[in-house]
Amino acid sequence: MNIRVACIILVASWLSWKCTGKAENESGNANSITILATTGMIADVVKNIVGDSAKIITLMGPGVDPHLYKATQGDLKKLREADVIFYNGLHLEGKMSELFIKLQRQKDVIAVADGIEKTKLHLMDADAGIYDPHIWFDVSLWRDAANHINTSLCKLYPEQKKLFTENSKHYLNKMDSLHQQVIKIINEIPEKQRVLITAHDAFGYFGTAYQIEVRGLQGISTMSDYGLKDISDLVEFIIERNIKAIFMETSVSDRSINAVIEGCNERGHDVVIGGSLYSDAMGSKDTFEGTYIGMVSSNVEKIVNALK
Repeated sequence: MNIRVACIILVASWLSWKCTGKAENESGNANSITILATTGMIADVVKNIVGDSAKIITLMGPGVDPHLYKATQGDLKKLREADVIFYNGLHLEGKMSELFIKLQRQKDVIAVADGIEKTKLHLMDADAGIYDPHIWFDVSLWRDAANHINTSLCKLYPEQKKLFTENSKHYLNKMDSLHQQVIKIINEIPEKQRVLITAHDAFGYFGTAYQIEVRGLQGISTMSDYGLKDISDLVEFIIERNIKAIFMETSVSDRSINAVIEGCNERGHDVVIGGSLYSDAMGSKDTFEGTYIGMVSSNVEKIVNALK
């Protein structure tokens, strides 16, 4: 499938979502149920399931790095007042994990990663039990997370089960289509050129699901340190593989990637910025990129255009 045609299909899907979701925005919703989601990706799933039957609060907005996020007093108030809290889990939210454990004694606090079989997760440190938290970059895995959100909401609010189930079925079908489209579009890149280099290792699941080699300067968390050797090793890799484009991330400082580009230039190898990818946060509210489908679609378009 041509990437332009695929994007038109996905934009049409987004327009349909906009037309049917008038009361899905965070402000002005007077419903009695208040659901808090830590990230935009989770909030978008919840919106597609509950429609206008609940008020939805997103804790971390566009451009926010969840690895480094610290809850403010205002956030604590939102967390206390929410009826249900959905968070990613797998330590994506960093130090907030301890707060969620405490809140579980008072209300329903649900990790969406619990809906995914452990065997499907990327184990990064067996001794410490650390898994890669960036599960949304494999659409089929994020579908499992979405199904877990729906199942949890149906148990908590059985009177809304019919609505939630119907909405969920519609959204899961969209995700199935998206997954297949990403597979087809990534295949437009010649196999030798399928190398995705970013600031931190957020695209591991993406690489596994869509058969593209992934390298990140930092580890799975932006809290990880990187040094001159890390930069030097990545520069050597880029030159050896004759890679022509690397990528920034909207939620991560561009300092690390600029250091890699500078190192390549000093060695006489020209490498360009292929675009700025959405990694740990989606795009601006009320834009196509501000939806999960739009986030993935935008990333794929940039990756294919830069690498093929």
